[in-house]
Amino acid sequence: MPSHRYGDVHRRVEVPAGQRNWPDARITTAPLWVPVDLRDGNQALAEPMDPDRKRRFFELLVAMGYKEIEVGYPSASQTDFDFVRLLAHTPIAPPDVAVVVFTPARRDLIERTVESVRGIANEVVIHLYTATAPVWREVVLGKDRGQLRELILDGARAVLAEAGDLPNVRFQFSPEVFNLTEPDFALEICDAVTELWQAAPKRPVTLNLPATVEVATPNIYADQIEYMHRNLARRDGVILSVHPHNDRGTGIACAELAVLAGAQRVEGCVFGNGERTGNVDIATLALNLHAQGVDPMIDFSDIDEIRRTVEYCTRLPVHERHPYVGDLVHSAFSGTHQDAIRKGMAHHRARAAEARVAERDMDWQVPYLPIDPADIGRSYDAVIRVNSQSGKGGIAYLLQTGYGLDLPRRLQIDLASRVQQRTDDTGAEVTAKELFTLFEQAYTVAEPRIVLARWHITDGATEIVLDIDGRELRSVHRDVGPVDAVTTALAAAGHPVEILGLTQHSVDEGADSAAVSYLEYRVDGRTGWAFGRSTSVIAASLDAVMNAVNARM
Repeated sequence: MPSHRYGDVHRRVEVPAGQRNWPDARITTAPLWVPVDLRDGNQALAEPMDPDRKRRFFELLVAMGYKEIEVGYPSASQTDFDFVRLLAHTPIAPPDVAVVVFTPARRDLIERTVESVRGIANEVVIHLYTATAPVWREVVLGKDRGQLRELILDGARAVLAEAGDLPNVRFQFSPEVFNLTEPDFALEICDAVTELWQAAPKRPVTLNLPATVEVATPNIYADQIEYMHRNLARRDGVILSVHPHNDRGTGIACAELAVLAGAQRVEGCVFGNGERTGNVDIATLALNLHAQGVDPMIDFSDIDEIRRTVEYCTRLPVHERHPYVGDLVHSAFSGTHQDAIRKGMAHHRARAAEARVAERDMDWQVPYLPIDPADIGRSYDAVIRVNSQSGKGGIAYLLQTGYGLDLPRRLQIDLASRVQQRTDDTGAEVTAKELFTLFEQAYTVAEPRIVLARWHITDGATEIVLDIDGRELRSVHRDVGPVDAVTTALAAAGHPVEILGLTQHSVDEGADSAAVSYLEYRVDGRTGWAFGRSTSVIAASLDAVMNAVNARM
């Protein structure tokens, strides 16, 4: 490994000298969380979000309780510009949500950005940025400190000229790559910008100090933030913000230490999506506070629904071991861990009964579980039972090797609870054949009331014929796929099915091949799973939909 090519961080980063107060500080209230998934996160996606995905993500962020949301880079693409204009014409942003738009320090792009926000009734923050670190300004921009200062102030003047008269508009400035910028120069630039913009408590300026590429241990970033916190002019008119990336894998620690050092606002992405190794993960940051008894001010009580929406919008899976949200974070595969958790849960229930309070109101002291899974909508019993009885994935292994079925993890959990009930009743071992029979009985319907009598696709239109108790209902659906066509037809017939997830794969059956589908659905507020099998992926998916609707009949 040619480690000699890289300089020691203390030769690359000038650490401000002076007294450190942050090591003795405590976080007692949540900072202002600002999700940048729709801009910074979006530009890091292999497939950027289309308008429908962007709107769905925005509505999720609003529902979770975020009060300031960066919505796009309107001068960079027509899609982003149009989404910002949507906020001007459609009341999807509640009045108490501030909208942030992002622009480089170029007059033509600033003009385009201001044009995008005209007519928005919400508070608007125009976010101006320019890279300030030596390598960026010398190699990328070709400017010395004086020239770069003038470029930034010229951009700040353009923002003021274009939007200074708009009463609902505030300003934000980011010296990009702040963490590699000389402290005195960063301070000089930030003070010059806040003077020009006349930062004051009634119209504060956000100064956002990014660790654009993480290069040092978190304590260095904390020192840099505290230096700015102590020395900034007009400090009472400044909202001090941070934007850590995760190149060293310590973005969360950088953000937490920065808040100890005086930061009031944190930009990041809900589950840490972003360029390279990502932006800081604000779900983990917020739930870390929750685990310390501090209200995070954001609602994560249905974390699986949040995950499903984020995965859909970004087309990126959330890792099974992702803090708090991963499928396995509340699973104990070790028998000793299971024993400790079970005893801890029993002790928790006993303490609550003795104190005559609800278990949800009792202080949490259970080994290996930093928070109660129920706080985020998880059922701990469902997760642990699959581990305690499945023989370390034995159920999934038997179905895969014996029948070619590759079950999604949450379906494995659901099936495992059914298998355990069976083994508890019989006391006998479940063979692969018995397991498959139980699987089919649980997730298919032998005698359905509602039957998909026919379906046909012609010239972009899907014809659906349903047989409901012997009565045929025919409908035609344009510009949607067969699955959407069937769910639409079922809803019109008074039998709605909400699809939460659909997984498909082929199964090799010797000379013939088949396809199977696993469907996670919600009907009448209850979730469940259905299974479908047929000769094609589409037909298997439709079979799963019909099993889902008949399962609740």
